[in-house]
Amino acid sequence: MSKVATTNGSTPATTKGAQRAGAIANWADERLGLGSAMKKNIRKVFPDHWSFMLGEIALWSFVVLLLTGVFLTLWFDPSMTEIQYNGSYDPLRGVHMSSAMASTLDISFDVRGGLLMRQMHHWAAMIFIASMMIHMLRVYLTGAFRKPREVNWIIGCLLLLLGTIEGFTGYSLPDDLLSGTGVRAADGFMKATPVVGTYMSFFLFGGEFPGDAIIPRFYAMHILLIPGLLLALIAAHMLLLVYHKHTQWPGPGRTEQNVVGYPMLPVYAAKAGGFFFIVFGVTALMGGLFSINNVWKLGPYDPSKVTAGSQPDWYMGWPDGLLRIIPPWETHLWGITISWNVMLPILVMPPLMLMILMALPFIESWLTGDKREHHLLQRPRNAPTRTAIMVALMTFYGLSWAAGGNDIIAIKLHLSINQITYFMRGAVFIGPVIAFIITRRWCISLQRHDEGKLLHGFESGVLVRSPEGGYAEKHLPLPEGQAYTLTARDDDPVPETPEQIEASGATGRDLRARKLRARLATLFFADNVQKPTAEEIHEAQHHAEHELHELESQIAAGPNRHGPADH
Repeated sequence: MSKVATTNGSTPATTKGAQRAGAIANWADERLGLGSAMKKNIRKVFPDHWSFMLGEIALWSFVVLLLTGVFLTLWFDPSMTEIQYNGSYDPLRGVHMSSAMASTLDISFDVRGGLLMRQMHHWAAMIFIASMMIHMLRVYLTGAFRKPREVNWIIGCLLLLLGTIEGFTGYSLPDDLLSGTGVRAADGFMKATPVVGTYMSFFLFGGEFPGDAIIPRFYAMHILLIPGLLLALIAAHMLLLVYHKHTQWPGPGRTEQNVVGYPMLPVYAAKAGGFFFIVFGVTALMGGLFSINNVWKLGPYDPSKVTAGSQPDWYMGWPDGLLRIIPPWETHLWGITISWNVMLPILVMPPLMLMILMALPFIESWLTGDKREHHLLQRPRNAPTRTAIMVALMTFYGLSWAAGGNDIIAIKLHLSINQITYFMRGAVFIGPVIAFIITRRWCISLQRHDEGKLLHGFESGVLVRSPEGGYAEKHLPLPEGQAYTLTARDDDPVPETPEQIEASGATGRDLRARKLRARLATLFFADNVQKPTAEEIHEAQHHAEHELHELESQIAAGPNRHGPADH
């Protein structure tokens, strides 16, 4: 019997297989709501701007990490059992090392494509953390963290923390001399914790350092625990993104109530899929062309040796820099030594910086009193104090990170490492203050420039000479689209005055809190340039048209008029 679709001429031809598939899909939709959810979100609109791709770089580099990690898992042996290496890398043949180190060498030299996968995995980890940092900068500087996205901002901070820990555990797995030095440093950091430090170290390492359990434990964390948390947080991050709708830049037709862009299918899905292959291809090129983590040059870990110039991966460099430049502060109490020179840079500063990052949306919301929902982004220049705060934090991070290479800087530039250390001790405090002041004044200057363009138009580059010999440049009004974009922002709120607060009848703690908030808000918005009103723009345009007519009259009557001269 031939398998021919049946039809009665008035309904589409169907097959039994299609009918069964439709029945299964209908059964699933009635119980899980998948079809309804797909119909609702399949045409969801996403705005189109290059800055929104920074988050996608983080997402796709994480996918590359998962793919390459699965490959490496098939050959890596997470054991600290000591064996004699007899692989194909001749300089280390016959050397005793852990099974973890030996399997890393086997992946690098004896597994087809193993070295490429190792290097792709390591480069993808670098890209993952770097892109998360840059994405968070974009979110903060454009005000995308404001209500209703505060929870998503906290999730992003936790993703950055987990990505850093994941990078450290993966970096430690090969058990080479450099990664072993990093694990040894981690053991010292834990032991610097008052009262419970030695217990923490003993629990993690299964005895005295290095023990024989740290690599298997890091392996379980690296391939199971932390990736599971990362996947859960990324899923929550994406679901909140869909629920809140995407932020967008101001422009004609864009409001707080809509999103202007392309639908999920087919446009955005195709663009996102293509971007994944770009990220994958760039990571593959880096893995194939640029060497990274060449463990065979360092050899297996030996607790009696330390690699000269040893440094952690770049994202762990800033606390290492603080550790290098902090004075040797210690306190001795009741026979116990409290090592402030280890506690402050390693155990205090990283959690403190993370808490500051997580609190930024709530601090700004409390200070400004802004409880509205925001879906339009701000240009960084229109929030000078916010931008300056982030630049100050970036300066602190960058100087601390540079201090982590003080020995390399001293060697390469032929400088004294002591002088570099003393300079960095002052720079990490003075540098952020200078960066804050310069950035804030810069943003305010750019605001004034925008105001000048709105009121007086843009410079056309055409110079006109008057009959008296004076020169003037011809200004033209801004196109309506650009003018709309520059004015599509809210005026800054006006802080309460002390008189208003006193008149409100507030007393006690509430009175003090409101006065403090008013003073801080006054400083936060001080010198900001508000957008011109519609009347000011109309008056300026009328004045500009009058000046333009005068210039055109001077061109027609002056010495630089066009056409034959009168005799």
